[in-house]
Amino acid sequence: MNKNLVFTATYNEVDNISKFLDIVLKIPNIDILIVDDNSPDKTGDVIKEYQIKNKNLFLVSREGKEGLDSAHKIGFNFAKEKNYEKLITIDADLSHDPQMIPQFLKTLDDKPFVIGSRYMAGATNDMKLFRYTLSYVGNKVIKFVLNIDSDEFTSSFRGFALRKLENFDINDVKTKGYSFFMATIYLINKLDYKINQIPLQFKDRKEGVSKIPKIEIFRTLKNLFLIKINKL
Repeated sequence: MNKNLVFTATYNEVDNISKFLDIVLKIPNIDILIVDDNSPDKTGDVIKEYQIKNKNLFLVSREGKEGLDSAHKIGFNFAKEKNYEKLITIDADLSHDPQMIPQFLKTLDDKPFVIGSRYMAGATNDMKLFRYTLSYVGNKVIKFVLNIDSDEFTSSFRGFALRKLENFDINDVKTKGYSFFMATIYLINKLDYKINQIPLQFKDRKEGVSKIPKIEIFRTLKNLFLIKINKL
């Protein structure tokens, strides 16, 4: 078993998962864990084919679509239980460049946490104008309300140095859906860990469709203000 775990969650990513795995499996000294929510397009079957020749690839198949927050908790708990030193979480739709994983791992040599930022100096972002504006403004609002020194709160491309984050437990994050990512940053900051950032080269997905329901925008705003008044 390697010391580093790369985690991703999949739902209907059959058009991207092979490209993703072809890149990630070439990175040395890592294991890979994927949680698949019974993708109707048979993403899980593709992953199982890769498992035949790649013993460092692990798959958790769930019975249905249970959400990103619970999937990421499975990834974190798996990493802790198996005594990995570092955990990288990343999207499998190739909007995050898997070739940046070694850079994240190197940053974790002396940092407890790192996030790929789309909005700091040096980042690039290929999102369409409406989605970009919504995301950019949303992250600015979160930064203002929570008063946290970070330009990025909602990207799932993150790295955790598990032995350095001694008193952080992702199971303490109670929010659901995409606001789970914001609440995780809030908890890490609350525990006095610095939010280190790496400029992200973000690509809009070319294959498949986004899984973000529009209601998540309003849920995130609601949870933001609940966090602010210490209700979560």
